[in-house]
Amino acid sequence: MYINKEDLNELEFPQLLAEISPFAYSPKTREKILQLRPMEIDEAELSLKKTSEYLSSFESSNAVPFNEYEDIESELKLILIENYRLENNAFIRIKTITEQIGKLQKFFPTMPETFPTLIQDVSVLEFKKEIIDKVDKVFNRFGEVKSEASPVLKTLRTEIQHAKKAITENFNRVLFNYGQSDFLDDIRESIIEDQRVLAVKSAYKKRVPGRVLGLSKTGSITYIQPDSVVKHYFKLKENEEEEKKEIDKILRQLTGELAEFQPQLWRYQAYIFDLDLTRAKAKFAELINGVLPKINRHKTLRLREAFHPLLFLRNKAENKTIFSQTLALTDHNRIICISGPNAGGKSITLKTVGLLQLMIQSGILVPTHPKSEMFFFDKIMTDIGDNQSIENHLSTYSSRLKKMGGIIREADANTLLLIDEFGTGSDPELGGALAESFLEFFYDKKSFAIITTHYTNIKLVIEELPNAENAAMLFNEETLEPMYKLEVGQAGSSFTFEVAEKNKIPRFIIHSAKKKVEHDIVNLDKTIVKLQQEKYEVEKLKTDLAERKGSVEDKRDNLQKLNEQLQQKLFNFQKLYEEEHRKLQFGNKIEGFIDSYVKGKSRKDVVKDFVKILEQEKFRKIGADKDESKRLQVVKRKITQQLKKEDVIEKISETNEKLEEKRITDRAVWMKVGQRVRITGSTSVGTIEKISRKKVIVNYGTFKTTIDADELERI
Repeated sequence: MYINKEDLNELEFPQLLAEISPFAYSPKTREKILQLRPMEIDEAELSLKKTSEYLSSFESSNAVPFNEYEDIESELKLILIENYRLENNAFIRIKTITEQIGKLQKFFPTMPETFPTLIQDVSVLEFKKEIIDKVDKVFNRFGEVKSEASPVLKTLRTEIQHAKKAITENFNRVLFNYGQSDFLDDIRESIIEDQRVLAVKSAYKKRVPGRVLGLSKTGSITYIQPDSVVKHYFKLKENEEEEKKEIDKILRQLTGELAEFQPQLWRYQAYIFDLDLTRAKAKFAELINGVLPKINRHKTLRLREAFHPLLFLRNKAENKTIFSQTLALTDHNRIICISGPNAGGKSITLKTVGLLQLMIQSGILVPTHPKSEMFFFDKIMTDIGDNQSIENHLSTYSSRLKKMGGIIREADANTLLLIDEFGTGSDPELGGALAESFLEFFYDKKSFAIITTHYTNIKLVIEELPNAENAAMLFNEETLEPMYKLEVGQAGSSFTFEVAEKNKIPRFIIHSAKKKVEHDIVNLDKTIVKLQQEKYEVEKLKTDLAERKGSVEDKRDNLQKLNEQLQQKLFNFQKLYEEEHRKLQFGNKIEGFIDSYVKGKSRKDVVKDFVKILEQEKFRKIGADKDESKRLQVVKRKITQQLKKEDVIEKISETNEKLEEKRITDRAVWMKVGQRVRITGSTSVGTIEKISRKKVIVNYGTFKTTIDADELERI
């Protein structure tokens, strides 16, 4: 995506990034946030999904186990140097980051529906628990090398402890012995070079054998390390030097072992940096109520209840009201021209759209309604505010013309233009004509644009263009206060005289100004506003009626479907009722056989009667089908013979007509209220209760049903 530095500054994008960066743990991530720029749609959409998923963890109890960390990037650059040794805290940082990866790999898969994108990122990492095990083998939980790190180190530390113990015991013994004499000064002992020494009066220094380590400032005291301590002290120093060498050897070996995992550690670090960036974006989104709108691949942008994020934060801190804006840009509505009074919110509306577009294309969630829709532009070009250049001796108008020339060269069908005070800075009539030409050029280029203007001719041109629309920042004419609300579909008045009155310009001056302006011109502005308002109301009413019509048609279709479903259920219920009735009759017959058998009827007679019933059922199910099949075969033979003699189509048509006429005639005779009937092929008998054209309501006693007259036969 193309956008120059000046446009980024005009839209306050650097200030927005400065608000996000403090949420990052690492200074490197903070710097990366400050360098964020719009990206390709696939990359941005992935970043948006990850941020949205991370944000959801704040809104529930599913906190992501990701804590503050120190990066290991510099260590990873040095770890492959032969015989190189990392510092102690570097090993702890490597272990901490590896542990983070392990926790995240366990956490995200437990909620695959909540974190589908974040799962994919962490699942591709190869978790190496050996890294943690190797560091834990050498270091304790305080970050110190364990004595068990090697047998040699353990022996050395044991000897060091013995030497320290011997030094303490021998010094205490000597101190006690000399303390009984007059050899020691009142302070008795002191510390020189981290060693306990006797504070011997200089007059008696030759009476105390040992190593002299210093004198007091006056020379009255000589500091002596007793002979019984000296040999243990030198042994201690020797062992401490050996300890340092052994630790150095252990850590060089550990560095070499961890160097084998350098590729995995690089991936861990890159992943942690990215997760840190995602978390920072999510924390900022939580602050501004950011959401992920629908991302379109087609050119449709619909912002609902959109806020300027920086203004949102400022007003929230000052406990002020902030107003949201709603607008749409599509292929059929590419240009919106906003008019209205100064200080009414026109410029902030431009900046809101531009900044939200930069945010979404940089993978940052935006403060809008979740039902909003956005798409990606290849270029965003702005001309907002005073661009007067003192260094280049350019006036505001010249500077804006220079910028407009650059916009004209770059604008195309994938460009979003945000231009404030379109065409101002020169003679109103000439500037308006030039602005009109600019507008027509951008329209022909099929560019998307939001512009603001006070020129009446621009508002009129917008009305004539089918893919452009006027909009107004609303103004309360009674209180003379701006309402900071965008109303799309109508042009707005600049309310020049009203705003002047509000700012306490004397009324006699305002009246004088009104007299100097032609009466028709003064009224034109009011007329335009009135007509646009009426047009907006008509369009709104038309849209409302269309929605109601669609709603009524949907309800009608739903009722029709429901009626069909009910009819089908009634029909199925009737079939079920008949089947159950038949089974009940059969059961009653069986019950009769049992009663007669109990009362003494011979088993042979009972079985004989039962077999008759079975034969009847068999004939009903199988025999009837055979008869029907034979009947159909006879009819088929007759029809075939007849068709051989006469014309096929005419004969069938005539026959059908005669049959239909006969059915209608017969039905007209017997079809009346009270007639007992049944559905063709059914055994259940009902009574006609009501006749309405071809529909008949049949009462079965326990329920009623509505059915076509053609489906009934007389009883």
